[in-house]
Amino acid sequence: MDIVAVIAVTGGLLTVLIPIAGLTARFALKPIVESVARLRELQGGASSGNVAMLDQRVSLLEQQMQAIESSVKHLSDAREFDRQLSSGGPGLSQ
Repeated sequence: MDIVAVIAVTGGLLTVLIPIAGLTARFALKPIVESVARLRELQGGASSGNVAMLDQRVSLLEQQMQAIESSVKHLSDAREFDRQLSSGGPGLSQ
């Protein structure tokens, strides 16, 4: 066999077979790629929903913290008033 003939036949076949293999791979892999993309979108949507839920929870915790701080302030004021009352502190007339 002549080496030039083998290379020519192989090159000719590859010129036709490579685009056919590419088109086949494109149509075979397209549904898989779309499914993976859709899955990632769903996971991304779920994580943004988790972020919104966590943001809401942190906001609620901040409100509870402010309420506790307000209660502690009132208790502290009441304790100070009781202490002044029992000691006959300044500003109190008897």
